[in-house]
Amino acid sequence: MKLIFAGFVILALFLEIIWSQAKKKEVFSSRESLANLGIFIGNTLLKPLSLAWKYFALGWVESFQFLSIPTNFFTIVLTFLVTEFGFYWYHRLSHEVPLLWTLHHTHHSGMKMNLSTAVRLNWIGTFLSPLIYVPFVLLGFSADLIIVSLLVNLFFQYFLHTEAVRKLGYLEGLFFNTPSAHRVHHGSNEKYIDKNYGGMLIIFDRLFGTYEPETEKVTYGVTTGFYSNNPLKLNFQPIIDYIRGNWKREKQRIKEGKSN
Repeated sequence: MKLIFAGFVILALFLEIIWSQAKKKEVFSSRESLANLGIFIGNTLLKPLSLAWKYFALGWVESFQFLSIPTNFFTIVLTFLVTEFGFYWYHRLSHEVPLLWTLHHTHHSGMKMNLSTAVRLNWIGTFLSPLIYVPFVLLGFSADLIIVSLLVNLFFQYFLHTEAVRKLGYLEGLFFNTPSAHRVHHGSNEKYIDKNYGGMLIIFDRLFGTYEPETEKVTYGVTTGFYSNNPLKLNFQPIIDYIRGNWKREKQRIKEGKSN
């Protein structure tokens, strides 16, 4: 099964490269793509440890559950929705809380939008994110089902990081997340900052007022512009800047820029 998923991922990236060459779309930067590859290799090496941590942390919490929710079709769907809800809030907090933004900044500092951007994920963040699901496990949801739901969610999100798929008409902003909505999320345009946090679904953005359609050309990256193509700096420099007291979230930078 892992080989099948990997095959889809590689095939999609290969097709996107062909599309970009045929359409003369400058959606790839060789140096940035190599940085993304370096970050991916780091996460791949950490994968056994990070996955073991997910199962250990959430599995241990299961022994303290208040309820025991049976596994059936309804509860599987409910678990998926709960996982999406947890992802939305962790993702949102990763933009709104400066310390968490030091970790999520890695993903957003890329100035191109292509499928390789999807694997540009902070090495430390992969160990922290499972903790958002602890309350749901305590309530009785299966740790195993939450982890599987999250893996499916992340697999779906890989295909959102592209310019090859344009807006999907009436489907935009309706239920599922789309490449157009996720392009907005990666924009450093003022109107696009802190928008469209959903994973597979866009319904919680609609519910909590963070949905924004793609209406103007997206400027990718962060408000400070080019950051680095060094995987070590991309993962750790924001944390160092935070410790030094030289760190701000995007919304704050925009606000201070207006006041100057």
